[in-house]
Amino acid sequence: MTKNEKIKIVSALEEGFKKSEAIIVCNYKGLSTKKLEVLRENARENGVKVQIIKNTLANIALNNADKKGLELKDTNIYLWGEDQLSVCKVASKFEDDNEQFNIKSAFIETEVADVAKVKALAKMPSRNELLAMLLQVWNAPITNFTIGLNALKNKKETEN
Repeated sequence: MTKNEKIKIVSALEEGFKKSEAIIVCNYKGLSTKKLEVLRENARENGVKVQIIKNTLANIALNNADKKGLELKDTNIYLWGEDQLSVCKVASKFEDDNEQFNIKSAFIETEVADVAKVKALAKMPSRNELLAMLLQVWNAPITNFTIGLNALKNKKETEN
């Protein structure tokens, strides 16, 4: 890889990392290409970027993006995106399904986070799920009122 290619890769990563709310570093050693494709497909559906990057290049890009503090050792795959819940959910779900895949560390919002925080964020409902819950709460009184009126109507019809 030439120096110019490395510079292009670092600048592209830096731009992506700057926009990211969450960056998760994971160990993927021992995973087959087929399983990695499943991870990439799931990530693509959720708006999450996935890439295997040399640690030296990733470290430069992270430092340039003011995301400092991640320890990068061994083989790593990086997941990042603008929606931190999506990134955490993709990584956590894939880790649950595959023994060889392990979350090492993360950079969430402005600080380095541990695996427990990633797992906790993965369990939180997404924005769309919260909106659906709110809609159910708003519709509950109307639904119950309609059911009550229907029951009253049926009772009156059977009395006549």
